[in-house]
Amino acid sequence: MSEDLWSLHAPIDPDLTVPQAVSGSVTLIIPTFNEAGNVAELLRRLGDALPDPEHLPCEVLFVDDSTDDTPAVIEKAAGDHPFPVSVLHREVAEGGLGGAVVAGVKRADTDWIVVMDADLQHPPHLVPELVGEGIRTGADLVVASRYISGGSRAGLAGSYRIAVSRGATWLTKGLFPRALRGISDPMSGFFAMRRSVVTAETLKPLGYKILLELAVRCRPAKVAEVPFVFQDRYSGESKSTAREGMRFLAHLASLRSATPLARLIGFGLIGLSGFVPNLAALWLLTHAGMHYLPAEIVANQAGVLWNFLLIETLLFRDRRRHRHWADRIGRFALLANADLLLRIPLIAVFVAKFGMDVLPATALALVTTFVLRFAATEALVYLPRTSRKAGRHTRS
Repeated sequence: MSEDLWSLHAPIDPDLTVPQAVSGSVTLIIPTFNEAGNVAELLRRLGDALPDPEHLPCEVLFVDDSTDDTPAVIEKAAGDHPFPVSVLHREVAEGGLGGAVVAGVKRADTDWIVVMDADLQHPPHLVPELVGEGIRTGADLVVASRYISGGSRAGLAGSYRIAVSRGATWLTKGLFPRALRGISDPMSGFFAMRRSVVTAETLKPLGYKILLELAVRCRPAKVAEVPFVFQDRYSGESKSTAREGMRFLAHLASLRSATPLARLIGFGLIGLSGFVPNLAALWLLTHAGMHYLPAEIVANQAGVLWNFLLIETLLFRDRRRHRHWADRIGRFALLANADLLLRIPLIAVFVAKFGMDVLPATALALVTTFVLRFAATEALVYLPRTSRKAGRHTRS
């Protein structure tokens, strides 16, 4: 990933060892994508909101994925402010907005990290309050919430976005009740977190809901909340699109399937869903005049392809780089078809050697081959290569 890092107050060497954090110090991480119209006003309001550097040492780090002149606008606007302002420009926007925040976290060497958007829907005057609440209560994470007393989602444009936001909140809290205990607004993009509790290497964000990623993977011990009123966007257009919505759902699936047991359950549910394309293909082929035996074989491949696409997207998104896509699908198809060949001898063994009836023998064989196929899929398709030749394969 190509990156360009500069600071208006002091150059930052990305290869330097991260120094000891200054007590109470803050890095304010602001991810930007074509936010040139908001930068000057945002820095002006931050200048009014942030206390004297001796009371709250704060530096502002823009992590920029823009295709416009946002970095140049930041450089021009930042010179008149007393706090250090830096820009980390990424040529490849890996992980979207969440990936930008993680890139900023890896650069931060302060006691606290505050994350906020650049569009001024997050009020800058709350930055000191978020950090102050964390220091006062001993919390590891302080969330600016629209859903507690004193908060409001007034800046959400239209009933559709309000419904989507509410639905996403209910969905995430239902999927992660323990990790999100005490967080009323897991969709918030405005929060403060102690740098000491963030292990950036464990984060695998996809899209823009980085708070959810941090809360689920880092598990802060104590959480506090501060109410805030979600403001109207100052300039530009919202980056919330249907595509981002799909990335959010894929991110939820990835987080929910992070444990082996959850992946096993997901693997089984996806396998069951594969009966639909399998039967649909079988119906089409037989009605087109194909004999049912070759039609069964061809139709089975439709189910295999369906399962492969869902497993790639929902269960093993972060493990796909270890093998070329053609290698992965070839191995997956081989394992899926070998399942049938293994099942028949197993049924025969259970019946002949152990005296089981055909139906329980078949059920036991199905469970056995399913577990074996799941283990083989993880080991042979998605685990990293150990060979030196691994680095030669291109990422799909």
